[in-house]
Amino acid sequence: MGWSVALLAAAAFVLISLSSASEDERLLEQREVTFDIHKILQEMQQSELTGNVPMQEELDWKELFKPIVEQAALLTPRPLSADELKALNERGPTMFGPRSAGYPPALDYPVQFPPGRPSLINLQAICLYGDRRPRYSKSYFPASGFGALKRRAAAVNNAESWFDICCKGNQTWEEEVTLCCATQVWELAVNSFCQEDSSVKDRIYHCCRLTVGNKRLDCFQKDAPNPNYEPTEEVPLPPLPSAVPFNFDNSTCQDTASSRGKKQKKPLPSPPQNVDISFPPGRPTAADIESLCRYRKLRPHYNLKCLPHKGYGWLARQSKTINRVEKGFKQCCKRKQDVLACADGKWCEEMNRFCREDKGARMNFPCCEKAKDNERYDCFQARAPHPSYDLEPSAGTSAAAHELSLDRVCATHKIIRKKFPVGIPLQSFVNQCCPLSEDQQTSCIKDKLVKMSGNLCPTRNHSSPALRRCCRMSAEEVSQCLSKILMDAISKATNVSPQKKKKCPLS
Repeated sequence: MGWSVALLAAAAFVLISLSSASEDERLLEQREVTFDIHKILQEMQQSELTGNVPMQEELDWKELFKPIVEQAALLTPRPLSADELKALNERGPTMFGPRSAGYPPALDYPVQFPPGRPSLINLQAICLYGDRRPRYSKSYFPASGFGALKRRAAAVNNAESWFDICCKGNQTWEEEVTLCCATQVWELAVNSFCQEDSSVKDRIYHCCRLTVGNKRLDCFQKDAPNPNYEPTEEVPLPPLPSAVPFNFDNSTCQDTASSRGKKQKKPLPSPPQNVDISFPPGRPTAADIESLCRYRKLRPHYNLKCLPHKGYGWLARQSKTINRVEKGFKQCCKRKQDVLACADGKWCEEMNRFCREDKGARMNFPCCEKAKDNERYDCFQARAPHPSYDLEPSAGTSAAAHELSLDRVCATHKIIRKKFPVGIPLQSFVNQCCPLSEDQQTSCIKDKLVKMSGNLCPTRNHSSPALRRCCRMSAEEVSQCLSKILMDAISKATNVSPQKKKKCPLS
């Protein structure tokens, strides 16, 4: 028993000596430790003869190795902050790159992964804030390393790009079809990510280990940092198209009424692809009020009798709203004062009415979900396909399909000569410029006006007051003045063209 105590004490003495030796960083070798074993044995024998043998005591290992523990504590790294721990949670592997600042470099390249599961609650935000959520280009990451983060970023990019396909059909699809499309996008994005993540020699994302039922999808939904698809970027980001194509299969979409105890319906029919309507109309501004009134007759009036009786209520509401807005614009444009205030008031009135009618519908327009009037108006203005009113994409004639320009004189010169004579020899334009291509006609007419200005003004015998005003200007301004006179005549001639017919929004 005495031998064991002695040997244990000697071993502890050696360890303590070694730990103290390590404090001197300049020493590269361990110091030699010596002791007299014969002396220790003699003392033990003397203790046995005298009967003064020490009792065996229980050793406190903490006290024995206390110097070594204190030495090791100096090498313990500092605890990570809350943000660092959040980035290194159980959702994925800890990824370390080259040793630089001593911190995980993955924290410098955050990725908002995974995306949340689409639902009726977040579907509107998915489409409305698509350009206000992050997308990750190749330049976001260093050229080498960070493979796991790059795979997550690619999954987010694919989902956001594919969501755009679903949202473009949002105006022509029922809400259930759009949700079905977005759900297919999300499931394809996360399943493709798992397939790629498991094909490399790396720690697989923990949700990808689940393969039974919907557990994998539920896991991704639980991990989503932004399940409501709220905007996180201050300014809109440019689109980042996906290199992987997405084809929506609407035959797999089933009406969700069966989950509420109702009879299950057949798969929803294919959405229409021939909707031809420009909705919503833009809000009138001081910059475009002149164009709004000038080209009013070029914009279509929609005929609702051509629409099917079922399934197109949303299109009927939009068509009625545009017709009422244009009727209000017609009344305002006849006024001589406060035209803009009148047009803006009519526009706001009809947009509010549209939202009231849309409120009880099966599929609601996203802007109508806004609580405040100004928020709704800003939303309508942002979604307007042609807010400036200088183009008319929905008219049936070529005149209505382009912005009015000087080349329109080729189609209106007869009406101008009969009803709006301008004192300019239009036949020279018709003979020399109109046979050219549309791209060359405008430049040809401008050149002719410059040359014509030198011949018209010296005569001083002009019946047109507008021409007399132009000839009082400097030589540089005369051609511009003549161009304005001709454009005014073209606009008037266009407005007295045969009255447009009602147009079907399903042309």
